[in-house]
Amino acid sequence: MEQLSLPTEVLTDYPSKSLGKLYLDWIPQPGNYLEIEGKAYKVLERKHRYQLKLGQYRLCSMVIQVQVTNMPSETSLVNGCWVIGDARCKYNAHSELMRCAVNPLGTCKDCQFWEMAE
Repeated sequence: MEQLSLPTEVLTDYPSKSLGKLYLDWIPQPGNYLEIEGKAYKVLERKHRYQLKLGQYRLCSMVIQVQVTNMPSETSLVNGCWVIGDARCKYNAHSELMRCAVNPLGTCKDCQFWEMAE
C-alpha cells in the first residue's frame, strides 16, 4: 500500500531550529509557501530521505528548510505553477521566487513599467 502523506521535518533557516514534523500530501518545491500555526514560510531547500525495502529504495521522509516571510499579495497561475506578480506583464519573471526584473519588490498594480505581454 502506497503512502498518501510523507513525514516532513521543517527546519528554519535563521535561527536554525526545528518546527517539528508535518505529514504533507504534496511535495513542496523551493519557492512554495507553507503556513504553520498562522505564520507563512517560504521553502528554500528540500532533501529526501530514502529507505531500502525489499531491494528497492523508497522515499520515506523529507526535510525542508524554510524562511519566515509574508505571503505575496499578487500571484498568477502559469502552466500549473503559482508565480509572484501579474503574469500578463511582459517584465514578469514567471517565477515563484522573483516578481520581475524592473520592480522585484514592488506591486504590479502600482508599477510604472507594467506593460501587457504580446
